[in-house]
Amino acid sequence: MTTILIAPSGFKESLSADEVADAIAEGVSEAAPAARVLKAPIPDGGEGFVAALVRATRGSLHTVTVTGPLGAAIQAEFGILGGDTDKRTAVVEVAAAAGLRLIPLDARDPLRTTSYGVGELIRAALDAGAERIVIGCGDSGISDGGAGMAEALGVRFSDAAGDPIGRGGAALARLARIDVTARDPRLEHVVLDAAVNWRNLLLGPEGVARVFGPQKGAAAEQVGQLEAALTVFAEQVFALTGRRVDTMPGGGASGGIGVALSELLGARLWPRYDLVMAFTPFDEMLSQADLVITAEGKLDGQTPLAKVPVEVAQRAKLRGLPVLALAAMLEPEAEATLAHGIDAFTSIQEAPCTREESMARARDLVKGAAARMMRMVAVGVALASRSDTAGDGVVRGDAPDAGAPDDGARFDQEIIRRAAGTPRLHRSAPSHTPDRDQEVRDPWRGWPTLQ
Repeated sequence: MTTILIAPSGFKESLSADEVADAIAEGVSEAAPAARVLKAPIPDGGEGFVAALVRATRGSLHTVTVTGPLGAAIQAEFGILGGDTDKRTAVVEVAAAAGLRLIPLDARDPLRTTSYGVGELIRAALDAGAERIVIGCGDSGISDGGAGMAEALGVRFSDAAGDPIGRGGAALARLARIDVTARDPRLEHVVLDAAVNWRNLLLGPEGVARVFGPQKGAAAEQVGQLEAALTVFAEQVFALTGRRVDTMPGGGASGGIGVALSELLGARLWPRYDLVMAFTPFDEMLSQADLVITAEGKLDGQTPLAKVPVEVAQRAKLRGLPVLALAAMLEPEAEATLAHGIDAFTSIQEAPCTREESMARARDLVKGAAARMMRMVAVGVALASRSDTAGDGVVRGDAPDAGAPDDGARFDQEIIRRAAGTPRLHRSAPSHTPDRDQEVRDPWRGWPTLQ
């Protein structure tokens, strides 16, 4: 029996990683009913991060009222993890209080959206007695450098006259001083660990404004304005700490929240999958798999930059496993993923449609695409199984035994691996250690163990 591991990311503003995994599993089982299906949805620090970790550790969810990215009050959740741990551990996701999905399309403007609610979530976790707080960074709709978050925890941001600068990315252009003397004193006694995309930088061509500003609603002229404001912010962080953060790995996560977490709140930044994988059964399931299916909302030129499909693919390739990927949108640059462990990919779309139509039917589209993909795999496996090649180049094989049972696609582990025929890929270690000023520690030492 062939074992198929399904390890997708979520589809932003549409399906969670769990929902994508369930839909793929249904499609796979429809086309290959004899296959054994394992599911290990991979939260990337964005939407679903809290729910995934709480579920994996049998913890609890807590709802509080916080300030949303546009300034209005919203309901958001944080989690308290279960399991065996040496510290009471809370988990917070930036997307819950400052996510892009919380901002209507016609109101998206990173010059004015705020991360203040993220700080309120952290404060709520402190109120709940947390001794360690895990913060997932991703899927944000803000680019304020985390200033709003830090303000909610007592950090003061003043202009040249000593007045508060206000909230939003544009307000950072007026910043003349950062004062941490009134910062919540409980932060001195809690461990903050943030899961970030190591490649997200604060400034420059690969920085917050230029890469993510347009995705969050910034017009072309606003990108330059946002870059200038974040540059002022970086200079004031340097004036306070003596450390340059322009290109600090992970500093640009969630609109620059990585910088504020590290430099203003004392958090440690970790490559996100080093934290996430500690709470998922992915590695254990991978050891049992013959084929891996992953997915993401969009495959493009950013996918090889530490996104879920490539992370999954590279781990699978260390075991010589073939990897297939599904996506709601395919950009021309998606071809680059083929050099990073993905063997083949396809769109979930059945016909031309609008973004809104695709999102409304996302679950059914994912299920249908998974079934079609598995039928194509079955054809490839059947061809590979006809292993006797005649001199004329025609592949022939013995006729199947009429009485032999039909196991759906007659999948075989070695045949699938031969059909993929891809070399193993190896990951390179990050060039920047997670903790600049302290010894590098195991990020999940003493954390809950999966049951």
